[in-house]
Amino acid sequence: MIDDPALLARAEALVAAYAAAGLTIVTAESCTGGLVAGLLTAVAGSSAVLERGFVTYSNAAKAEAIGVPADLIAAHGAVSEAVARAMAEGALGHARADVAVSITGIAGPGGGSAAKPVGLVHFGLAATKDPTRHRERRYGDLGRAEIRRQAVGDALGLLESVLP
Repeated sequence: MIDDPALLARAEALVAAYAAAGLTIVTAESCTGGLVAGLLTAVAGSSAVLERGFVTYSNAAKAEAIGVPADLIAAHGAVSEAVARAMAEGALGHARADVAVSITGIAGPGGGSAAKPVGLVHFGLAATKDPTRHRERRYGDLGRAEIRRQAVGDALGLLESVLP
């Protein structure tokens, strides 16, 4: 769990706003390993908002649990815009939620390359009434915990962006 009072305050406000709007969330997380869902469920009353969360750390899990095409992963790599979009859309299609956020990235310390360095994170946001969106962040090699913490904050930002 992330021990960050500012992120918890944002999660509390997000849960309240989603509950007031009658909207529900599904998460599809890779490099954050369920931290977004964990942060949301730290908030009392989150059961009215968080429909479910998928931790799809492996490529097989992305394909099996939320329907990300294996050939898409093979063509673009798991850490890519195409896969982040497919994760969000797949999570939305495998849940009874209104909004899906996805996160796939390289938190380090290893696993990076020149083309996809440590700190590269792709996000997807799919909603039942809007086109799927993408966001890319290059945090740099800030350390695994800090990359994941910042990714959780950006995921909350995406979820906040669909509120009326």
